Amino acid sequence: MANLTTTYMGVKLKNPLILGACNLTSKTGIAEQLEEAGIGAIVYRSLFEEQVQLEDLQLTEELTEYENRNAEMESLFPNIEHAGPKEHLYQLEKLKKKLSIPVFASLNAIYEPTWIEYAKELESTGIDGIELNLYDVPGYFDLSGQSIEDKQLQIVEAIKQAVHIPVSVKISLFYTNPLNFIRRVDEAGADAYVLFNRFFQPDIDVEKQEFQFPWELSNPKDRMISLRFAGLLYGNLDGSICVSRGIYDANDVIRMILAGADTVQVVSTIYKNKIQVVPEILSGLNRWMDEKGYKTIDEFKGKLSRKNIKDPFVYQRAQYVELLMNSDEVFKKHPTI
Repeated sequence: MANLTTTYMGVKLKNPLILGACNLTSKTGIAEQLEEAGIGAIVYRSLFEEQVQLEDLQLTEELTEYENRNAEMESLFPNIEHAGPKEHLYQLEKLKKKLSIPVFASLNAIYEPTWIEYAKELESTGIDGIELNLYDVPGYFDLSGQSIEDKQLQIVEAIKQAVHIPVSVKISLFYTNPLNFIRRVDEAGADAYVLFNRFFQPDIDVEKQEFQFPWELSNPKDRMISLRFAGLLYGNLDGSICVSRGIYDANDVIRMILAGADTVQVVSTIYKNKIQVVPEILSGLNRWMDEKGYKTIDEFKGKLSRKNIKDPFVYQRAQYVELLMNSDEVFKKHPTI
């Protein structure tokens, strides 16, 4: 049987399969079942700054509702700070103690003080690393892309100085040149890169004429853009490469490793195919490696990256050119066009 062990941002994993941040981790029992099923590591559900601020505001309103109604006392209730986030930290620490596999935290903040404060708080729970979700929704015309990137780089550098555990950066695809930005993040000291984060986008119900936020699983074809960038990045960074989005089965995992990924994150396939998909993926990966004669992940990792293939342009334009050159094949497959 093949050896599936790999290293992700300096942390040894028994296999490259990581449960991405999601609400499945909110229930300790499910996390324990995933560990038993063979998952290599878990990213605990994200802590969002909006959640921190909202919960803190709600708590403050509740605790100060009857303030100063008694002349003998300043307040009828104690001033409890950050009760919501503290519960998040408590549950994360509890999960870490329950599991023997690596557990990573996920943090999505807005302001630098919050990033640093909660990075330290998360580290105190005993986790193995922190995943920073960098995502900026364009809302102002006068902000340049350069200023947004510079601000995000400052956050990465500040957190790296503030904590002593590995830090990964999960980024969106929406940079003018993601390769350049990732290289700058790598130079800033990040230990890994997750390609790419996926946030819920607003939609409009035309009948009700109001906004809605549909909850949808990732599309299996979403993997293609992540695969492209894994192949472009391999061999050019100090940090690890982790691929997310559209990873559903063993073949998807194999594709990503061939392109250059160290690990993959799965979420949608577990929601859709349940926990048993984990041993199915690992069994399929094992079987393929045995058939191809690979004993370890490193033996084929990056084999089809841009760095190692004969045609260095395949990740940039070869597929597009091939499609144009063979357009007749498209009509054969779709005769009704």
